[in-house]
Amino acid sequence: MIKDLQYKKCPECTAEALHWNEEKGEVACKSCGLVLDDKLFDFGQEWREFDSESSENRRRTGAPLTYKQEDRGLGTTIGTKSDLHKLSKKDKDKFYRLRLWQRRVSTAIESNLRLALSEIKRIVSVLGLPNYVEEEISRIYTEAVQRGLVRGHSTEAVVAGVVYAVLRMYDIPRTLNEVSDVTGIDKKKVAKNFKYVSRNLNIRTLPIDPMNYVARFASELKLDPQTQTKALDIVQVATKEEITSGRSPKGIAAGALYIASKIHNERKTQAEIAKVADVTEVTVRNSYKELIENLNFLNDEMEKGKASA
Repeated sequence: MIKDLQYKKCPECTAEALHWNEEKGEVACKSCGLVLDDKLFDFGQEWREFDSESSENRRRTGAPLTYKQEDRGLGTTIGTKSDLHKLSKKDKDKFYRLRLWQRRVSTAIESNLRLALSEIKRIVSVLGLPNYVEEEISRIYTEAVQRGLVRGHSTEAVVAGVVYAVLRMYDIPRTLNEVSDVTGIDKKKVAKNFKYVSRNLNIRTLPIDPMNYVARFASELKLDPQTQTKALDIVQVATKEEITSGRSPKGIAAGALYIASKIHNERKTQAEIAKVADVTEVTVRNSYKELIENLNFLNDEMEKGKASA
């Protein structure tokens, strides 16, 4: 149902060059870009539901489209293995023949996606990532396949690069080493494919914020909430003072947690923090020294912490 258009010209710039976008259901001014109306269509159902049976009979749509399936959920699957016990031997043979031919007529892209998407599902499950992240990983990988970026490259390596790219896009605190361990791809190769995919698909990622790692590391170290809060404050001040620029985000987070644990008298060694943060003890020590030297208020707070101990 289309609304009556109330505008003859733009109220902002008085231009009469208006554009009606039928797909989005909106009217916008071509001169200044002002959206005059964005609710020209009524997408609601034209009937009411009184019980589940009537709704099932009237409903005409299926499951939503998703990139987590190679055909985006539009294809037809010839049976499932759970149906086999209902079939006779003759029908079972027919079932296997039809599934075999279904695979044979699949394109190279569909075959590649079938393997890659199952690997993505496994990685997402192991890393404990949410559904929207899996959807984005699948979407970007599908685009990479359609553009021919996978040709001449290992499927698993490109998948690893896409996974790390999406983790960076959504600021999810997972390290390069974790992605390498889960995918079985060397860390350098993961980084190389991350750059390759980002460059060719124009994926822009910001530097990792050390604050994203603090909560996770503090949880694994079982530190008190006040210690975690203090570490976040330290990282925030260090970021404002531009101390974190060019430094390892994991190292900054580890150094801040070490200082916070000393202020609140929680005995955590550099070795313990380094193990959780996946950095060396030298990195923790250097980060600790750099923060202490540049943030003068930390010395006073550490002295207070020693006195209260």
